[in-house]
Amino acid sequence: MAEKILFPEMIEKLPDIDIPFPNVTGKLFQGPGMQAVFFITEGPGEIPPHHHQAQWGVMLEGEAELTVNGKTQIIRQGDSYHIPAGSVHSIRILSPMKALDFFNEPSRYNPKTQ
Repeated sequence: MAEKILFPEMIEKLPDIDIPFPNVTGKLFQGPGMQAVFFITEGPGEIPPHHHQAQWGVMLEGEAELTVNGKTQIIRQGDSYHIPAGSVHSIRILSPMKALDFFNEPSRYNPKTQ
């Protein structure tokens, strides 16, 4: 059986992120003053309430329930979302998913050390 490729090879070659949530992985693209992360989750799962600098993302595959400042919405493939800086937010992962998120901070995630 062939190994499943989650993203094109050029993205798969990016460094893995160090993230404390089970069944959540990501590929880090670092730019000056910001980061982009290609997230992959097996689902179902949950990321508890937290806050940080501004975040914008788009759901590439799957479905999740995103709560920002007490307002909940279902996000599906093709949906984008914006989380303003300092907003308390959480996500309930409803299915295996892939998402691309941009963070307005250069050190939100660190590369995983091997």
